[in-house]
Amino acid sequence: MTTVAHEHVLAAARRIDGFALRTPVLEISPGLFFKLELLQHSGSFKVRGAFNRILSAGELPAGGVIAASGGNHGLAVAYAARKLGVRAEIFVPEVTSPVKVAGLEALGAHITQTGAIYAEAAEAAAKRAAETGALTVHAYDQPEVIAGQGTTGLEVVEQTGGVDTVVVAVGGGGFAAGVTLGTESTADRAGRPGTADMSGTEGSAGMPGAPGPVGSPGSAAGVSGAGPRIVAVEPERIPTLRAALQAGRPVPVEVSGVGADALGATKIGGLAFEILSGPRVESVLVTDAAIVAARRALWQRHRIAAEPAGAAAYAALLSGVYTPSPGERVAVIVCGSNTDPATLAV
Repeated sequence: MTTVAHEHVLAAARRIDGFALRTPVLEISPGLFFKLELLQHSGSFKVRGAFNRILSAGELPAGGVIAASGGNHGLAVAYAARKLGVRAEIFVPEVTSPVKVAGLEALGAHITQTGAIYAEAAEAAAKRAAETGALTVHAYDQPEVIAGQGTTGLEVVEQTGGVDTVVVAVGGGGFAAGVTLGTESTADRAGRPGTADMSGTEGSAGMPGAPGPVGSPGSAAGVSGAGPRIVAVEPERIPTLRAALQAGRPVPVEVSGVGADALGATKIGGLAFEILSGPRVESVLVTDAAIVAARRALWQRHRIAAEPAGAAAYAALLSGVYTPSPGERVAVIVCGSNTDPATLAV
């Protein structure tokens, strides 16, 4: 059975109240909502889990806190540590964008840039934590982190009045798992399911299609309560959840593509996999071209400056790999803004 549940998300909401922002929701067309987590402190949802993990720990060690990150989680941990007056040591891989490294420096974090991918930075951080005794704040696979991220789901339900579907990006899976738990006890608006493009052909926006959805097989450990469908969106070049669902367990995948710095986990987290194996979750893949086009559309149509990972969820709708049914209420979580503004028109 999973060690994280809806009640842990409720406790996290109380714990981080006053530390994390209640980010806005916009209804950009009838029944289509954007949850703007890119306006969160440090530029992404990650600060929710960081605060919940640190505030749950009680007295902190002299070494402070330590984290490995593709960038966004490190920014969140550094922000939380500065607010709480503790030392933060952040390990990031070499692919981390200069914008995110500059942000870490501005927050006063002690930065080590090492390894080609997140997993190598995480290994170095684990060795350092063993030496210093610092509190590890995992990017996605800790109960407190998942519960903290789940507060986004609570807000989606409250701010929209309830939706049929929540579309969310997946890297290591902690955010999607948290959102799944945070929306779990909402009224089930069954009977109006969306449809998904299984063909891999041109999507509704004329962009290249991608492999269609895989429904999670469900398990005793997964989420089975009433609540909206969760459409879990991954770049097809980093399919951590899709590969795990097909294998029946978390398995390593290669990491590449435009979302690699923020969605670059080599394997879905074990806790996240338990939660995302429930029957409410569908896995869909999007191409890099679809992510780039969605990012451009967010800027050109709505003046929303998202990083590639932040646009991944919207890419599922624009490319047609997930197509809502008439009257379906859909919330898309735009989850990150740590990007170079000069690249928005590219």
